[in-house]
This record gives sequence, structure tokens and C-alpha cells, in this order.
Amino acid sequence: MKKVLYFAALLFAITLTSCEKDEMGGTATESLAGQWYVQGNVVEDGQVIEDPYGIGRFIILTYNTSANNANEIWIDDIENFWNFKVKATADANGLTFSASSAQNQRGDDITVNVTNGKIIKNGGTQNNGSPADYITMDIEYSDDPGTIYRLEGVRYSGLAEND
Repeated sequence: MKKVLYFAALLFAITLTSCEKDEMGGTATESLAGQWYVQGNVVEDGQVIEDPYGIGRFIILTYNTSANNANEIWIDDIENFWNFKVKATADANGLTFSASSAQNQRGDDITVNVTNGKIIKNGGTQNNGSPADYITMDIEYSDDPGTIYRLEGVRYSGLAEND
């Protein structure tokens, strides 16, 4: 009986140590990465024309590249606006990003300029009034030169009341 108890205790100890959880690390651009509810506005003569095409809010994504460098991210509208996905230069510490003549990786064979890209921690407000991270960027597409689109909005919260 002693051997059985000893074996059971040993088995229990092995089971406990093998079930330890490994800490998952974030990506190099974790501070810039997210799912965002944004609106597509147009900047004309210094004035912002809100949602001129009546699209309303839509989702875009920002995320790390496969190289997982702190100095580059993907900006992807997942076919919700202009059907674009571009790699942008990033500053994960300064929460800024930009792209100059970035080749579109989805849809039309165009290039995209991204300027004034930044994230402001708790700089926006969700529909329920709670604070949220805010994203803004100005975009110019090579197939619509001279028109500046401003995408701006808040980080997706996951709560239905904010959809």
C-alpha cells in the first residue's frame, strides 16, 4: 500500500509541474496593434468633410509583420474601405507610423501614402462613454492623387454596446 501511495504522490507532483503555464510574450509592435472602428473622412482645403461617401464606421487592423520588428506594421482595411493593405514604418515607443509610396498588397495595383499616423492612449471615447485608444492617419491613394482621406476612430472594445 505504501508503494501505491508513494507512486500516487509522485504522479500528482509530476502532473502539477507539467501543467505550469508559460508566459506569452507580446509582439514588438504590441502598442500599435489593434482592431479599430474608424470613419473615412476627406480633408479638403484644411477642412474635414465627415464621411462624404456615407460608409459610416468600419473596421481596420494594425498588426506586426512576420519579422516582428518594432519599426514596421501592417495597416489593413480588410476590404472595408479602399481594399488596401500596406506596410508602414513605425515607432512603437512614440506610437506613430507612416508610409511613402507603399505598394498595396491587396486589390488594385496602387501605392499608398500614410502621413500623420498616430495612436493616442485614452484619446477617444467609446459609444458607452468609456475612454478608448484613438487612432488617426491621413491617406492618399495613387489612383486618387490629391485627395487626402483621414481615417480616425477608436480601438475595438469587444462590447456589443460599443459596436
